[in-house]
Amino acid sequence: MPELEFITIGQVQAPWGNKGKLKVKVLTDFPQRFAPSSTVYINRQPMTIAQVEWQKGNAIIKLNAVDSVAAAQGLKGQLVEIHHSLLKSLPEGQYYHFQLIGLEVWTAQEELLGTVTEILTAPSNDIYIVQGSKGEILIPAIGDVIKSIEPNKGRIVIEPIEGLLS
Repeated sequence: MPELEFITIGQVQAPWGNKGKLKVKVLTDFPQRFAPSSTVYINRQPMTIAQVEWQKGNAIIKLNAVDSVAAAQGLKGQLVEIHHSLLKSLPEGQYYHFQLIGLEVWTAQEELLGTVTEILTAPSNDIYIVQGSKGEILIPAIGDVIKSIEPNKGRIVIEPIEGLLS
């Protein structure tokens, strides 16, 4: 898999207040990335977070380079990213979503089901959305189903439980 240079950690939702603050939807399991003095990238341009506050799970950030409502409005919808070198190491057997998107899904019986196109996060477990010749298949990311994840080989191997593929 090619290494991504930038990793998305949030998305600008809207300006906040009248001093150029931004309301950001947090898209990372590490919200502490939104901390004062942290560097983030918007449109591949480095920016430093000057302040952060939290509102209903969203980060309200003030960037050093954004000082007006107009400048903040111009960033609406943009992705907030970090450089890949800042990724935290995960424990063995855990993966970032971007590492799984695009992997082929095979059964233990060597049947290709398709490719992971999206991952839904649910309270109990993630669900891999797989697109293939049979259409869309929802694969629960649980130990009874997922037998191996091999990003270096570009594949996930599953053992389908009863009713999963019908």
